[in-house]
Amino acid sequence: MGSFFSRLKYYGIGFGAGLVFVILFFQNRGCSWLPDNRVKNSILDRVLVLPDSEEIQMKKFGLTKKDLTLVLNDGEVLFDESKKVGNPKVYVVEKTIENKGSMKFFFTLADESFISEIHFSQKNANKTKSTTKGTGELIYFPNDKNLVFPDSSAHVTCQQEELHLINPQDILKYLKKSGKIDFSKSHLSTSPKPEHHLIFRDKKGMEIGCSVIWYKNKLNITNFESPFKTKCN
Repeated sequence: MGSFFSRLKYYGIGFGAGLVFVILFFQNRGCSWLPDNRVKNSILDRVLVLPDSEEIQMKKFGLTKKDLTLVLNDGEVLFDESKKVGNPKVYVVEKTIENKGSMKFFFTLADESFISEIHFSQKNANKTKSTTKGTGELIYFPNDKNLVFPDSSAHVTCQQEELHLINPQDILKYLKKSGKIDFSKSHLSTSPKPEHHLIFRDKKGMEIGCSVIWYKNKLNITNFESPFKTKCN
């Protein structure tokens, strides 16, 4: 019996040391079962969007886009101040920013939407809503080289050929470089899937729009828009 308790004691010591190591090394992100990290992972599974109005505030506060994405690295989710039910859900994350002190950031999670908006000029999660006007810059993408998935319909395939956008990875590259969401043309409350209208510039600088839904964790493009008339339209 003494041998059993001795082994149990060493197992407990080893387990505890390992747990501390994981928390310190991964800055809590390694423990996906923790409530904090479940929320952060849900946000990081989406495309982070900075609305135009918040970009003005970002410059006012002297923040960078990198500051915004790092909030989810070691910030603290304030569940008591978050809006955990409704559409969109809004989670408040608090983080101390160097030379700026403690700040609160509001991340939206709309149902079946692949975006999460970042707000920090807000004071109350219950009053934070999905943006419906203007545009927003796409500042972060999940680490998935196959994130973009154009519809396989003949119509979309024809549009891809006309626009020279055959390779979905090229589309993802353009979205990362110049992508925006046009909130006024998006319908985030549409059922069963919200429709997002994204804008990007191709390698020639031509602006192209596309309608996108979130399907099986992919950005499923259902239609393209171009400034010129094509045989597919």
